[in-house]
Amino acid sequence: MTAAALKAGRASTRLIAVALVLGLIAGVFASRVGDSVREPAIQAASLVGGLWLDALRMTIIPLLFSLLVKGIVSGTAAVRGGNLAARSIAWFVALSFASAVIGALVAPALLAAFPLPTEAIRALSGALGTVDRAMIGETTATTSDFLRSFVPGNPVKAAADGAVLQVMLFGLVFALALGFLEKRLRDPVVNLFDAIGQAMLVIVGWILVVAPAAVFALAFALGAGAGGGAFGAVAHYLFIYSATGLAVLVLAYVVALQFARFPLGAFSKAMLPVQSFALSTQSSTASLPLMITAASELGVSETTRDVTLPMSVALFRVLGPAMNIAVCFYMAHWLGLPLGPGAIIAGVAVATIASISAPGLPGQISFISSIGPIAVAMGLPLAPLGIFIALEPLPDMLRTMTNVTMDVAVTGAVDRKAKAKAEKLNGR
Repeated sequence: MTAAALKAGRASTRLIAVALVLGLIAGVFASRVGDSVREPAIQAASLVGGLWLDALRMTIIPLLFSLLVKGIVSGTAAVRGGNLAARSIAWFVALSFASAVIGALVAPALLAAFPLPTEAIRALSGALGTVDRAMIGETTATTSDFLRSFVPGNPVKAAADGAVLQVMLFGLVFALALGFLEKRLRDPVVNLFDAIGQAMLVIVGWILVVAPAAVFALAFALGAGAGGGAFGAVAHYLFIYSATGLAVLVLAYVVALQFARFPLGAFSKAMLPVQSFALSTQSSTASLPLMITAASELGVSETTRDVTLPMSVALFRVLGPAMNIAVCFYMAHWLGLPLGPGAIIAGVAVATIASISAPGLPGQISFISSIGPIAVAMGLPLAPLGIFIALEPLPDMLRTMTNVTMDVAVTGAVDRKAKAKAEKLNGR
């Protein structure tokens, strides 16, 4: 990410944060006036926020499919490039799945241990509007129905119906098939989907231009409906969201100590400047030179370092699945919606697969493109995302710090395996 892009992103972040605070304050004041004034104001604010969320929703399917195709084809090419790349990809997929599972276990446990008061849930549910509960029922159908729902009988209809899991499965198979075609046939198709994905990202950028106004409207409707409890709910969300992320940070240290066999003191010392830089820039790409230095200090071979670290920055964001699915559990908690096994399995699957194609973009864009498909797959409304997007800068610092920590840890794990294999071959 360029310095100009970082500067623009931070300016946008400040505007959205200000809009959130002002919207909540205005809404809380409006909650104390008469219904004749408050209700029309809430309806108008909900209309503005709803239109903005619908605009974001229209980009989800084409953006997700395009990024998935490009990401899988790139990963397939990397696997064919050698054993080192293949082992790296295997680690990325396994840890992304582990991250999603951690999110699906930790977030509900934290919400059970530290729930929002029943009154706050009721107020927030009313403030955020109603949701089609039949939609939740569809995601928690019988096991046989759920398993059959993985395979889209009609991919075009699945896309039109917003069946994200089916679309992703078709995209996964389609991308894998593309990887086996000749280069002259494969490249034009990949370039087409790359162009579609980039166009969708441009549209998302345009939509986010009006994000401060939309967030103000959504925050106003929330504050007006929930009153002063809205501020407590925001703090509660940040606690649950960040605590879930810390569980994956612990996993990064487990990988470093148990699989890479780095000494704790040496790993902590080498990672300190990397983590500090990641917190300040919120950019894994910008942190790559420092990650290379840390890996060298820890004794990672140059070959592994130069292959696995760049791949991890391009393809691997370990904290994404856990924190993205945590947001969805929190939305369900806010709205009082039960999530059955089918919805949870769908969420874990989409969170894992989506992380493979997640682009390295400013927080607001990646927040919507990553969490939106998971929410849709789990049968959840997108309305709360309009509030959560304004709170993303703080958790995004944790995201980047955890991602760079795991990038170095997994590079060490891949290198240790490669060295062990080389020693075994030399011993023969």
